[in-house]
Amino acid sequence: MPTILVTNDDGVQTPGLLALKQALSQVGEVVVLAPERNWSATSHAKTMHKPLRMQRVVLADGSFGHSCSGSPTDCVSLAAAGILDVKPDLVVSGINNGYNLGNDVTYSGTVACAIEATIVGMPGIAVSTARTSPNADMAQVWKMTAEFAARLAQMVLEKGLPAQTLLNVNVPALPPDQVRSSEITRIGRRTYNDQLIKREDPYGQPYYWLGGSTPTDFPDDGTDVNAVANGLISVTPLCLDMTNYAFLKDLQAWKL
Repeated sequence: MPTILVTNDDGVQTPGLLALKQALSQVGEVVVLAPERNWSATSHAKTMHKPLRMQRVVLADGSFGHSCSGSPTDCVSLAAAGILDVKPDLVVSGINNGYNLGNDVTYSGTVACAIEATIVGMPGIAVSTARTSPNADMAQVWKMTAEFAARLAQMVLEKGLPAQTLLNVNVPALPPDQVRSSEITRIGRRTYNDQLIKREDPYGQPYYWLGGSTPTDFPDDGTDVNAVANGLISVTPLCLDMTNYAFLKDLQAWKL
């Protein structure tokens, strides 16, 4: 039976992780190693300047997992290095508390887990849905998302993924009967309008928050943004090779 590592960037005790762990238990032997706290929007951060600690934890359903003092990426690295006494055959990260669409993939610790898995030679899947939904019970959304992830995980274990390739999945936060189907997509466009918020501490020293409104999405045809906006599960293959091949010859012509 294959071994599947479940991790995330929101923390080991989140309901999305538990739903994912329970669904994937029908596919393989699941081990859990996730951060002890929230590491959202930390991207591919990796701990290099201090030791890491791991401890056994009890999840909400009474099963056991492990938490790590480090980043989401650290969790995958530790598992790949054998800290759980078995190297996973697959890494599934999520269920993230919020979509990872468009430019989000460069910020996301959830996606970074799948990237790190790919770097160290394990197939990786990142799975996300909305933080909350006015139109659906989130317990149903997590269950639906986890079940889709389990079906996809089974296919990845059977068919494999190309070298340097991971999958990024986003599931609409809708009642299951309103989710139309799934679509294979490319990365879309999503922009944030950050605002600088300046405040002062009790000693008169300034400190700052970066805040802003909800992101602006551009629902172009064929993109992850468009798919989710239209009630479709988005599955996007991402590649670690970020070279702009179309620009290579032009850049060579600069004769640097």
